[in-house]
Amino acid sequence: MQEESKRGQDRATAPEPPAPSSSLLDELNRLVHAVRRLFGAQLHLLAAELGLARSAVSWLLVAALAATVAGVALGLTLLGLVGALLASWFHSWIWALLALALLQVLLLAGAIALFRRCMHWMSLPATRHEWSAMMRDTLQRAKREGANEDEP
Repeated sequence: MQEESKRGQDRATAPEPPAPSSSLLDELNRLVHAVRRLFGAQLHLLAAELGLARSAVSWLLVAALAATVAGVALGLTLLGLVGALLASWFHSWIWALLALALLQVLLLAGAIALFRRCMHWMSLPATRHEWSAMMRDTLQRAKREGANEDEP
């Protein structure tokens, strides 16, 4: 009986063995939950941003269409005003319309000349080399990204 009381007393006075494994596991568990919460929030934000980007692309297309329509309307209005001014200057609508037609032919010829010049620049060896290098880099980057997506 005495031995039992000594053992009980020894157990009571002896320091408890540290339980680092359970507290360490608790800390790791809390860390994992915090990381999951953080990355879950980041993934939620990413999904929201992608949704906004899809919406933004649609709105950009609508805005581009509206700008094109407004630009064409402005061009037609200015063309009408120039026609009216030419008609009052020439005192004839026929001459005014012929002058406008000549102006449009000159603008069309200038646009065609600019287009041909740009096509000439695109056909130069240095430009072709830069263009092919850019296309090669783009294809290689796409292949790398495709390979990275395949590896989870």
